[in-house]
Amino acid sequence: MGLTSRSLFYAVAAVAVVCVGLTLWLWPRFAGGGPRALLGRLGSIAATQLTIVAALGLAVNANFQFYASWHELLGLYDDAPAAVGKWGDAGTAGPAGDPSKGLVQPSGADGLDKVHGLPKGEPSLVGKVESVRIVGKRTRAVDPAYVYLPPQYFQPQYARQRFPVVVALSGYPGGTFLLGQHLRLPQTAAQLIRAGRMQPTVIVMLRPTIAPPRDTQCVDVPGGPQAETFFARDVPDALRSRYRVGHDPGGWGVLGYSSGGSCALQLAMRHDRTYTSAAALSPDYKVSNDPTTGNLFGEGRDRVRRRQEHDLMWRLRHLPAPQVNVLVGTSRTGEKNYPAARAFLAAVKPPMTADSVVLDHGSHNFATWRRELPAALQWISRSLSFPEDVVGNS
Repeated sequence: MGLTSRSLFYAVAAVAVVCVGLTLWLWPRFAGGGPRALLGRLGSIAATQLTIVAALGLAVNANFQFYASWHELLGLYDDAPAAVGKWGDAGTAGPAGDPSKGLVQPSGADGLDKVHGLPKGEPSLVGKVESVRIVGKRTRAVDPAYVYLPPQYFQPQYARQRFPVVVALSGYPGGTFLLGQHLRLPQTAAQLIRAGRMQPTVIVMLRPTIAPPRDTQCVDVPGGPQAETFFARDVPDALRSRYRVGHDPGGWGVLGYSSGGSCALQLAMRHDRTYTSAAALSPDYKVSNDPTTGNLFGEGRDRVRRRQEHDLMWRLRHLPAPQVNVLVGTSRTGEKNYPAARAFLAAVKPPMTADSVVLDHGSHNFATWRRELPAALQWISRSLSFPEDVVGNS
């Protein structure tokens, strides 16, 4: 049974109910003071607690899709995505995917069938969301993705038209399911496009780690996963190979929440020839090592430089500002990163521009990000240019 399957949850929940019933029935027999009675009490409590916690854990994981499979939970991968231990020198060994089979490959539902409110009906009227796997041409990494295609993508008058793109990144350890079910990204975009408040846009939803369970933070790890290369070069190449999307950077933006928002800022400021706009909800402004990331910067004399270059405040003080537009979402109370957001916004200098969505109160959760999302999508839509190139033109 799959880790997120209902049958597994029902089975574990049934076992938990049985354990509770057995504990109630057998408890009088464990009323004595001998070793057997003591072991009986301890055993019944442990079994009951473990099964209840397991059932709750399965329910939470099925709802938030932290881990989609047993292999992902245990960090055991033979195909994709690759486990950290399978990357060799320079992070190029142990490929997870085969680019010769296509850079965008169809996949199973990957939780898409559990997302509520997705468009249903004729794609030319309501749009469509696809579940795919993106394979890195350079990194050979694989990341599951949902791709939202607006209704105009399927309409005859747009048959040769290319579309702007927003690459949307979830937080860690969440995945694409959270972008659909809890952030409600494709549903919100569809409403805004239908109301004429957002231009027709292709939205590609990804998780920011390419080597789960490790948090790769969109960094090219020396001797490890090449996450930055994947999102800055492989993902755009893959999307252009499959979908009618623009070739000019002016039509490309990146959006994310939490660690996905941190990645959005990093990608735009470090790769302004790929992404010219970034909307970041509750981001951090520098990349640091922690127990979930491991050593992101390697060893040797270059590790300090690599760490500094992933500190956005350091970049603004010491490097020329990139010609990009950024939006930061934060809250005056409830978000601990509000002072950092103020410092970052104050440090931005031309030709870079910065705007903000500031709530009076909002915690680090989906309720806050859903409030910020419509404004962020409209902002990024205004920031992106609708591609002038059409299919058949280079």
